[in-house]
Amino acid sequence: MTLRDKINASLKDAMKAKEADRLSTLRLINAAIKDRDIAARGEGEEGLVPDEVVLAILGKMVKQRQESARAYDEAGRIELAEKERAEIAVIEDFLPRQLTEAETEAAVSQAIAETEATSIRDMGRVMAALKARYTGRMDFGRVGPVVRDRLG
Repeated sequence: MTLRDKINASLKDAMKAKEADRLSTLRLINAAIKDRDIAARGEGEEGLVPDEVVLAILGKMVKQRQESARAYDEAGRIELAEKERAEIAVIEDFLPRQLTEAETEAAVSQAIAETEATSIRDMGRVMAALKARYTGRMDFGRVGPVVRDRLG
């Protein structure tokens, strides 16, 4: 079962259970995926985007909502921050388990060894290797400085 199928099945379940908040978040997810499908067709690609792209979309959606929740907290809009966090919980149901700090360190070490990276100029290759293997399972915004420190 593809990730897209799981999302659609959850959407149907949310409709039957009349879970309005969950349903609206699932519809937002579907809309983002369909937008990416349309963009891919415009670039000449055939069919639907693969699960790796869907994972990237979901990761981006989580990051956007985390930033919004932080902004709402700073502005004292607690109810809006809670709504964003509720959406994050729904989106994260479809993301794979995040790597722990130790697993992330091991993955970075392995990627550096595999790409035979020796300097900061090799950072792009290391990050590409990590993204190919761990999309949706690690926060690349946090991993970038770790890689930079190791290579620098």
